[in-house]
Amino acid sequence: MSEQKCIIVGASHAGTQLALSLRQGGWEGRIVLAGDEPVKPYQRPPLSKAILSGEKSLEQIPIRPAAVLEKAGIEFLLGRRVEAIDCAGKTLQLDDGTTETYDKLALTLGAYPSTISLTGSDKQGVYYLRKLADVEHIRTRIGDKKSVVIVGGGYIGLEAGAVLRQLGMSVTILEALPRVLQRVTAPVVSEFYERLHREHGVRVMTRTLVTSIEGEKQVEHVHCADGSALDADLVIIAVGVLPHTRLAAEAGMAVEDGILVDEFACTSDPDIVAAGDCTRHYNPIYQRRVRLESVQNAMDQAKTAAATLNGNPQPYHTLPWFWSDQFNVKLQIAGLSQGYDNIVLRGDPDNSSSFAVFYFEGDRLLAVDAVNRPGEFMAGKKILLQNLPIDKTRLADDSVAVKDLIDF
Repeated sequence: MSEQKCIIVGASHAGTQLALSLRQGGWEGRIVLAGDEPVKPYQRPPLSKAILSGEKSLEQIPIRPAAVLEKAGIEFLLGRRVEAIDCAGKTLQLDDGTTETYDKLALTLGAYPSTISLTGSDKQGVYYLRKLADVEHIRTRIGDKKSVVIVGGGYIGLEAGAVLRQLGMSVTILEALPRVLQRVTAPVVSEFYERLHREHGVRVMTRTLVTSIEGEKQVEHVHCADGSALDADLVIIAVGVLPHTRLAAEAGMAVEDGILVDEFACTSDPDIVAAGDCTRHYNPIYQRRVRLESVQNAMDQAKTAAATLNGNPQPYHTLPWFWSDQFNVKLQIAGLSQGYDNIVLRGDPDNSSSFAVFYFEGDRLLAVDAVNRPGEFMAGKKILLQNLPIDKTRLADDSVAVKDLIDF
């Protein structure tokens, strides 16, 4: 029997972890990691923080050391884009017209930035922030006393705004909704982050729609629906991301706001698995399908996909968790808060940068937002993972440790 070949399309967190887990799990054939960027896999979270600020370089943020990948016999196909998948013939069509054959295929395609169609959005100085090349372009326009307008008050927009403000830039964040982070947090968390940014000199404008971006050849002003015009040497558009599903959909795989996978990371094609931001899977904790944009999900689901390819299927069962660093504040999130109808607040966000919000649906805990509170974050993870009861009536008492309110 000829040597089997697995191609992994998407060379980021999920793809790298899948390649290593596949080899560690006993795969003896070839493993080819393909990516459209010309560099080896690097960590994504530092892009909007340490890389943007210049504190770290590309060489300091590999997902895994090059020696580890080399020892595992991982082959690379970098700077090449897969244009189409022929499931029947088990071939990939590449952007240079060549083809690659596979025995097993893994899709770790990630997500791409949502775009906005505005007059002037194609001008020089207008960027999205998703890849290393994006940050390299943005860094050419960073300068003390220069102005940046960030369109979008989500985590990426806020993180980038914090870094650029600390680099001496005049920063304005524009959010179309009534508050920043509205889709993912309670009002008390949004209010805290708006205040945090304003205290550091960031201008935060909510309920503000951008109508056009003006300038001769490059951006000079951003015009808003309320008639205001903002000076801008740089514009960063951060209005969310969309899953890469085109390849899967055109190849006939099931897609629904993400590539649909089962608990073993299998797509509707028996020879193709998928993992990471591009997938939508059933989460038994929340009893519904979810699509997650997090490093943790990418890595964990990749391990499940690798086990499946190695003939050792293990159901994917994990609690989503996330984090965000802004100024001197670390937010750690355990679980998914969508669907909450009441919250319990621990701490005083009006007078402190240390507090936690527990999200409930009735008496059932859904999620925890912990601001500079690692203890509450860890306790929340344990409660959610083990479905433990908690004394909700005493939870607001900040003098009592959360661990003492859990019924083990």
